[in-house]
Amino acid sequence: MNPLETTYLGLKLPTPIVAASSGLTGQPDKIRIMEEQGAGAVVLKSLFEEQILYEAGKLSASHDYPEAGDYIRYYTKNNSIDQYLGLIEKAKKEVKIPVIASVNCVSAGEWTGFARRMEEAGADAIEVNMYFLPLDPEVLCHSWEETYFSLAEKIREQISVPVAFKLGQGFTNLVYLVDQLYKRKVNGVVLFNRFYEPDIDPEKMNFTAASVFSTPSDIRHSLRWVGIVTGMVEKMDVAASTGIHDGMAVVKQLLAGARVAQVCSVLYRKGLRHLGVMKRQVEQWMKDHSYRSLDEFRGKMNYKNLPDPAVYERSQFMKYFSGHH
Repeated sequence: MNPLETTYLGLKLPTPIVAASSGLTGQPDKIRIMEEQGAGAVVLKSLFEEQILYEAGKLSASHDYPEAGDYIRYYTKNNSIDQYLGLIEKAKKEVKIPVIASVNCVSAGEWTGFARRMEEAGADAIEVNMYFLPLDPEVLCHSWEETYFSLAEKIREQISVPVAFKLGQGFTNLVYLVDQLYKRKVNGVVLFNRFYEPDIDPEKMNFTAASVFSTPSDIRHSLRWVGIVTGMVEKMDVAASTGIHDGMAVVKQLLAGARVAQVCSVLYRKGLRHLGVMKRQVEQWMKDHSYRSLDEFRGKMNYKNLPDPAVYERSQFMKYFSGHH
């Protein structure tokens, strides 16, 4: 029996370590190495809504700034939908682990019809990465949430394979959102997305991009909410993401209730073989604590199972650290 075996989105995985969507997962040869080193599943590099709309002739001039249109035309020429479907097919031939397609989108529009082509190409599931900045002061927060619900309903009409939504942190009531997505037959959520963040160069007086890579300390962003969501929306599968750089970080997220842990930044920093290191670290921890399966300890420290779940609710820094000098 494989002690690391688990399920995610109804799919059987040999380990709980999932290679997150990135440029690395857009190359079949690297996907094969990921499987060899211990990845339980792989989320392919993302297809963008703009690509789909452009090829469908539905990308209007008002969809983006004119200069963005030039970029999209160039990008689409070199990264067509057919190429993406070919990537799915090649990945499925290359590995036995689940292959999850990924779509980055900003709306619940006509692009959803193309999800069926991903399923037909062999994708075992689809991860939807939806994000937009809610900047309109006249629009109530629940209106933005309705966009997610509408997308869930539309994509469910198109496909039968499992669907996961990759979410950001900026929701008024994340538990409500996840619960409503579950009621609309979404199979899982990924907590959390890592977005582009600007920085300012005070010498050159211009904007620059902050580091795109996470650090181990970033795990704190998701650990709390993984524990809360898995304790309160028990039937929804949760994948932890961001700041997972070693096996102990995987163990922490499993204790909080995650089904799997997605990794990306550390693969760029330390190479694909680090997946094997992480796998062995999880195995050693389980051996040291006499666990024979992930289910024996998964969720032991989530919101539902703690004697004092209020530890997940504490957010006032000064209240707990004002006495430290």
